[in-house]
Amino acid sequence: MNESITPTTNHFSPAASLAALGVKLRQLDLFGPIRTEVQIRQKTVKHTPVDKLSDAFISLLAGAHGLVEINTRLRTDPALQHAFGRQACAEQSVVQETLDACTAANVMQLQHALDEIYRQHSQSVQHDYQANFHLLDVDMSGLPCGPKAAFATKGYEASHYHRRGRQVGRVLATQYEEVVVDRLFAGNVQLIKALQPLVEAAETTLHLDEAKRARTIIRVDAGAGTLDDINWRLSRGYEVMAKEYSGQRVLRLAKTVTEWVQDPDWPERSFGWVTEPPTGYMRPVRRIAVRCRRQDGTFASGVLICSLSAQQVLAVLGRPSSQAADPVAVLAAYVTFYDQRGGGIETSFKGDKQGLGLTKRNKKRFEAQHMLVLLGSLAHNVVVWARRWLAVPQVQQCGILRMVRDVFHVSGFLCFDAVGSVVAIVLNQDARLAHSLAQSLRALLAPLHIVVSLGET
Repeated sequence: MNESITPTTNHFSPAASLAALGVKLRQLDLFGPIRTEVQIRQKTVKHTPVDKLSDAFISLLAGAHGLVEINTRLRTDPALQHAFGRQACAEQSVVQETLDACTAANVMQLQHALDEIYRQHSQSVQHDYQANFHLLDVDMSGLPCGPKAAFATKGYEASHYHRRGRQVGRVLATQYEEVVVDRLFAGNVQLIKALQPLVEAAETTLHLDEAKRARTIIRVDAGAGTLDDINWRLSRGYEVMAKEYSGQRVLRLAKTVTEWVQDPDWPERSFGWVTEPPTGYMRPVRRIAVRCRRQDGTFASGVLICSLSAQQVLAVLGRPSSQAADPVAVLAAYVTFYDQRGGGIETSFKGDKQGLGLTKRNKKRFEAQHMLVLLGSLAHNVVVWARRWLAVPQVQQCGILRMVRDVFHVSGFLCFDAVGSVVAIVLNQDARLAHSLAQSLRALLAPLHIVVSLGET
């Protein structure tokens, strides 16, 4: 079913709160750069190729974990379609055909369009480099897929040890939870090969000149902890926080620690300064060995490498500078700063997999999959920006999953005028977040002269 909107009528939507966001995105013309940049060579019958990309994007925000859900989450909700500026919705198979028609040139066009959108709406582009360091986390995550898919190879797929798949590389502006860059790679590509193209793409997106790079920290795990990788970042002017790549070198360096300090928050873990001089690095770095006791009594070790001073690390963590005089506090600060990757880029991947179905949409053609990954990164950022626009305390604590599942799915009615524009939104007063969202949406949509109220549904 794909109803039309009749003049001056009310239409129910199970995602009325998302429809309200759609009105805001339409007013911002969020998809404008994509309409301008992306030129897919496909005949238009009822819907243009970019319109079908828009339908795929809206379905992600509506919680679809597969493109087939376009038919059940979007085509059956004409109010949601119209709120986003769509007069009708394409059938899911037609959207799939458009993605399959995309070429490498279309992927580059979408990347350029997303760069423009990011610069218009992101907070990280406006970061005050003089006041604080800008923290970028870089990592990769496996996308399992069928063995017949293009560039599907055996590689690191977390718990899917025998699966083939691809890898998505990401640069995250951690302070703002915004995805700066997402890129798709073959399944056997590791961070050691993907780091430089990812960082170079982030430089383009963020316009990182020499002065900005000097105030930017790139934090990575052991996958990009080789001497060459670290020196490349140091030569570009970045500050680095990384983990040593070589297991043999880790064992050797751990033996040079003269005093191990027990982690005050984790009794099984201890750390200490590596006393061997850090030769071979282009700039001075400090190295900390970290060891954790296994169940069999042996130790698992790692070595952290950081170019920041103790005062700089304490400042990044928001801790008092007086702790620089406490050797244990300084060691703990360096280790904590690395540990925070878990709440940064690793959490962003987990949120996108749970909330946006990052691993659920598998296309055989590599370019089609890359387009979906890019649309997913745009959806991630829109969720993050929506959380800021709404400015509701309960919403600020929501991750990607709860935003899509709970915040975007407050039901209600949308009222349209004679020309099909939204003039009023009535949220279900029994929904838990309805009262808080109503007040916030009133302020957000007031410039558009849209009335937001509560009522029974």
